[in-house]
Amino acid sequence: MKLSADDLPRHLASGLKPLYVVHGGAQLLCIEAGDAIRAAARAAGCGEREIKWAELRNSAQSLSLFSARKLVDLRIPSGKPGVEGAQALQDYCQQLHPDRVTLVSLPKLDKTGLNSKWFTALEAHGIVIATEEIALAALPGWIAGRLQRQGQSADAETLAFLAERVEGNLLAAWQEIQKLALLFPAGHLSFEQVKDSVMDVARYDVFKLSEAMLAGDTARYARILEGLRAEGAATVLVLWALAEDARALCRVLRAQQRGGNLASALREANLWGARQKLVERALRRFNPALAERALRQAAHLDKVVKGLRPGDAWDELLQLGMRCARAKAA
Repeated sequence: MKLSADDLPRHLASGLKPLYVVHGGAQLLCIEAGDAIRAAARAAGCGEREIKWAELRNSAQSLSLFSARKLVDLRIPSGKPGVEGAQALQDYCQQLHPDRVTLVSLPKLDKTGLNSKWFTALEAHGIVIATEEIALAALPGWIAGRLQRQGQSADAETLAFLAERVEGNLLAAWQEIQKLALLFPAGHLSFEQVKDSVMDVARYDVFKLSEAMLAGDTARYARILEGLRAEGAATVLVLWALAEDARALCRVLRAQQRGGNLASALREANLWGARQKLVERALRRFNPALAERALRQAAHLDKVVKGLRPGDAWDELLQLGMRCARAKAA
């Protein structure tokens, strides 16, 4: 059974299950979900915790003599239990006991990890809470909810401003929100109050840059690119991400020109998940000529980055991304 982090408190209030699995890329949400499960286990009388692999098999076969219930807290920070660990997890899932609550904490898993036998066993026998970073479009709402918990509120403009400053860094975002509770009393927060007190703690990466370009969000693209430049990101890595986008658009558009349908064209271009949806939306703004032009510009920029042609690589990256973001197919 799968649950969202928002649904977890309501689930825990109705009673504990023998197995919980928390994983995902949003560190704050993972920490909060794990803490909520531990707190519920303590409230239910679980007085013992184990976090060592060596004790996993023993835990599956015996209950504590000193506690009516036991909490087994297993953390796998690498997300890779190894051959023996994978088998131990599969065996453990076959011996779950109602008087033993097990929490398995994992980082964000790749496709291989999600499809592994050990994770499939955990999914089949437990409650899985997958956490992901909050998308920029949903971030103002998330911030509003967190402010409400501490008796504060803000208007849409202020929430959007705050979201831009903390994008991609929920842990720092929560710290900034808590700081607002310390600085100001309960009630409505003005834009000036938030602007003067909140640091720019956004975490920039090339994938968010790519997302902004494909979505046609020029302001966000320029902001993220400037953030990457300030953080000392390698221009070759930034260019690689943008060139991959242009290449993917070209592949799909060519396939469609040859008579292929969109679904098969996306498959042939190895696009899936969130990136597939972004490319699919971007296709409405592109035609083959525009995509080819972007790819040629990326090839020119590659020579600039390598010092084979004169030019400012960051300025060229800005121009490439802005042209793609503003593209409108005839």
